[in-house]
Amino acid sequence: MFNLDEELKKLPAKPGVYLMHDKSDEIIYVGKAISLKNRVRQYFQKSRNVTPKIQRMIDRIAWFEYIVTDSELEALVLECNLIKEYSPRYNTMLKDGKSYPFLKATVKEAYPRLLFAREMKRDNSRYFGPFTSGKAIRDTIELVNSLFHLRSCRKSFPRDIGKERPCLYHQIGQCPAPCQGNVSEEAYRADFEKALKFLQGDTKPVIRELTEKMEEASAHMEFEEAAGYRDLIQSIQQVTEKQKITSDDNEDRDIVAMARGGDEAVVQVFFIRGGKLIGREHYYLTGVLEEENADVLSAFIKQMYSGTPYIPKEIWTEEEVSDSEAILEWLSAKRERKVYFRVPKRGEKERLLELAKRNAFMVLTKDAEKLKAEHARTVGAMEEIQRLLGMQGLVRVESYDISNINGFETVGSMVVFENGKAKKNDYRKFRIRTVSGPDDYGAMEEMLTRRFEHSKRENLSELDSFGHLPDIIFMDGGKGQVNIAEKVLLNLDISVPVCGMVKDDHHRTRGLYFRNQEIPIDTHGQGFRLITKIQDETHRFAIEYHKQIRSKAQVHSVLDDIPTIGETRRKALMRYFDSIEEIRNATLEELKAVPGMNERSAREVVKWAGREQGETSDRS
Repeated sequence: MFNLDEELKKLPAKPGVYLMHDKSDEIIYVGKAISLKNRVRQYFQKSRNVTPKIQRMIDRIAWFEYIVTDSELEALVLECNLIKEYSPRYNTMLKDGKSYPFLKATVKEAYPRLLFAREMKRDNSRYFGPFTSGKAIRDTIELVNSLFHLRSCRKSFPRDIGKERPCLYHQIGQCPAPCQGNVSEEAYRADFEKALKFLQGDTKPVIRELTEKMEEASAHMEFEEAAGYRDLIQSIQQVTEKQKITSDDNEDRDIVAMARGGDEAVVQVFFIRGGKLIGREHYYLTGVLEEENADVLSAFIKQMYSGTPYIPKEIWTEEEVSDSEAILEWLSAKRERKVYFRVPKRGEKERLLELAKRNAFMVLTKDAEKLKAEHARTVGAMEEIQRLLGMQGLVRVESYDISNINGFETVGSMVVFENGKAKKNDYRKFRIRTVSGPDDYGAMEEMLTRRFEHSKRENLSELDSFGHLPDIIFMDGGKGQVNIAEKVLLNLDISVPVCGMVKDDHHRTRGLYFRNQEIPIDTHGQGFRLITKIQDETHRFAIEYHKQIRSKAQVHSVLDDIPTIGETRRKALMRYFDSIEEIRNATLEELKAVPGMNERSAREVVKWAGREQGETSDRS
């Protein structure tokens, strides 16, 4: 159970990103903070003064989580990544698609340059960033070009050597004029490499020199000049600030770090997709007291990726993994492309792994009890269900339900749970097409057929949830629903076990129907609670979709059913006449007088009204 007061006490006074969840686990807000402790607490202070929108958001918060970063800049970029990933409903001001600029080094050019870039591309260049200040990047490019005598022109070498006179930058001694062949490519590149080291953080000599000039200018009362030096120093610090949240290779990878305490451990996984950190998950392990780190990591990786539908190209760990060759062969076969283990030892990669490890330690030390309870509710509950059914390896559960009112607008729902947690990105809605009337079995057969026929298509994307078969199907019902599902799977030659969630006369879950027998279940156990949660979530999702369909049907105009009457003509008719009844009684000539109406459309309206198309203007 999430104890708000206790969780607020655990918040660290560090920069990071916080994620607000509602009672259904939906992420409703993502924010960043210089101090998580101060920022998150503000939401729950009684004396707070917030807008009605934020108050509505606060009223919906059921629990929160956070990710610690090393700087406010990293928090900002991570916030941007997470908002794009989850589209939280209360982050409307941040859904503007804003991009953050990069500093681009064209390392493959004959005489490379430093450029301002709005996006990162696969063009063999080296990128620094992203950053929050475009001005800081431009100021730094100008400074670095001046310090290391780099060119800023757009000429292509060696093609353009000797074609034009050297530019002004050569005249003032800033550019060595490679356009005239005055400097060899080797000598120029040596200076460029020094510039790259400067951008990587080796800035102390330059900052020391600028600081001395700033202090000298200030001592001579030249405050405007001193302010210029100060701004340059700040720009350099902004651009060269270590930024680990986004990498420049656009690769997919998982970063796995572990924190241990006694017989328990927490493994933190950062998910990098397209070079951006888009989320994290932590896992609680027990029975690790006498195990080596390499063995614990090996066991974790095998368990985690056995049920994960998507496997990235790289998995970073803090040390070598036991049985790494066999595991990589297995993962590569599952991914159908090569998978690699990496053990970063220095630089930005090692610092990102250290950030994941620091978050793991924080969870271990501050959230151990909460994590134990969460583990029992999710993974522990699935293990309990496995024992009950006499099965192993159940990770992905799909559950289905039908909703209608006397056969009107029948819809179906598919919800997905993985490791005992709802995976809402994989939920799907079905509008039943071929079944009319109150035929739940027929509607269920159509929905399951469409879902599993999709899974058999070729060249499915790895991100297409229909491409991943469940380990077990839970049907919201007993023998009849199970038989329908098994019939569909048999027809499609798909082997997935099917289990029914049986309710009593009071619509409460009483047990499971599996392999032609009803299995009683302990109503006080975590497995029972998870089954009830899956059942309730499946029912809720179906009903919500049916309500949505009904609300659309209620605003459907009878005019929409008339051939040739689209939205524009419908609006024109409603503006011209005062009511539907007046439209019904209008003559052909009156209808033709409506802006945008032609004779064919007018005759269709007359026909719809049940009168002869040749009717005159006289009214009965």
